[in-house]
This record gives sequence, C-alpha cells and structure tokens, in this order.
Amino acid sequence: MLSNNTLILGIGNTLLADEGTGIHMLDYMRRHYPALTSVEYLDGGTLSFTLAPWIEEADNLIVIDAAELDAPPGTVEVFSGQEMDRFAGKTKRSVHEVSLGDLLAIAHLTDAIPENRVLIAIQPEMVDWGSCLSNPVKQALPVAAQQIVERLGRWHPQHGYAGAGQQHTSQAAAEPGG
Repeated sequence: MLSNNTLILGIGNTLLADEGTGIHMLDYMRRHYPALTSVEYLDGGTLSFTLAPWIEEADNLIVIDAAELDAPPGTVEVFSGQEMDRFAGKTKRSVHEVSLGDLLAIAHLTDAIPENRVLIAIQPEMVDWGSCLSNPVKQALPVAAQQIVERLGRWHPQHGYAGAGQQHTSQAAAEPGG
C-alpha cells in the first residue's frame, strides 16, 4: 500500500453522470498532472469496506466526490480534518454501498486515520443515467485539481507542488471554516 505518501481516492458511479465526479477527477489528474510523485490514485467506485485498509495505510488522504452542498452546480468545497469527518458522517445520501463516514469511522476506531485529510466535494447538476459529466461539473475539475495540488504542496513541500498547477478563476473554491 502506501508509505509516506498521499492517497487520492475518487469515489462515485460513472454510470450516473455527475455522481461519477470522483472517478473522472482521477482521470483528469493523471492527464494534467502526470509528474506528481508521492501520490497513489485509487478508484473507490461506489465504496466498500475493502477500502478501509487503504485509508488506514495512507499518511495523507484526499477524497474527491460529488456531494449535495446546497450550492450551484459545479461549486467546489473543501472540508479538512474533523470538518471532513462531520460532513461525511452527516448523511447516507448516495448510492454507495457504505458511506465515506463509515470508512472514516473505521479508521478512527483503529486509531489509523490520516492526520492530513480533506474531502474535495463538487456539487452535481445531474445524477441520472449517463456517462458524461454536466458542463458545470466539467468546468469545476480544474478548480478541484488546484485544490489537490495546493494540499500536496502543504503536505510535500520538498516536491515543489505549490507551482505545479495553474490558477483557475471559473469557479470559486470555498473552504468552510477558514
């Protein structure tokens, strides 16, 4: 698994349009940021308990998922640490077998939760049959990617990630609570 690295976990169902945002984000990162080191990408699909060991082994965790943010489609919000835990534990609002909150609870119970962890959530426009993302969500991918690169820069300053991404102003990224 991982040793002194960051796990980037994309979750979602690519058969339900914007519900597959996390998986599409992994593909976006691989194409636009191929030189990232100390990063492991994992397609978490619709989640299962088999992902718990991956989370527990990670030093840093970035989760990307579509989430109901009560915001315009394509809005990107970042939830860090305990704020991520609270948001993920709020509701079982998805088609996932288990919730992200369930997986984080397991990691807490085993005292193996990555200290550095964020959820990068994107408000979907459409969750219905379809394999393509809506335009607002497609336009949010560069914004979410920038958030990922900024976190990697904080967690791995020796790799010089801070300048790896381009600034995108098409969507505002909000980090609740600061």
